[in-house]
Amino acid sequence: MRDDKQNIIVSKTFDFSLEIILFTEVLRNERKFELASQLFRSGTSIGANVKEAQNAESKADFIHKFKIAAKEADETIYWLELCSKSEVLPNPTTGLLDKANEIMKILSKIISSAKKSRFSN
Repeated sequence: MRDDKQNIIVSKTFDFSLEIILFTEVLRNERKFELASQLFRSGTSIGANVKEAQNAESKADFIHKFKIAAKEADETIYWLELCSKSEVLPNPTTGLLDKANEIMKILSKIISSAKKSRFSN
């Protein structure tokens, strides 16, 4: 399943992971260690699962890995929303929540398209 040409979702999730790393450092500096750890794990896991899907053994495996990435994206959105609404937590850096929502939409579209192509073959 691997295709080494430019892959937008791989690039977007990698760049998003880098931004998550920076924001979780802000949280750690504010001594919000538990939240920083949760956000670090879920936010960087999105890209890791997308990258892993590039080497999927089957279409079902590909879909499964993207579903895991979508679950991690959903959790990441939750933590970022908590930060943006809480009075005691730092606000996410500019556009981080928007980027997470954009990634979630792309993941959902990829899953939907992969399911359709799986059942039409």
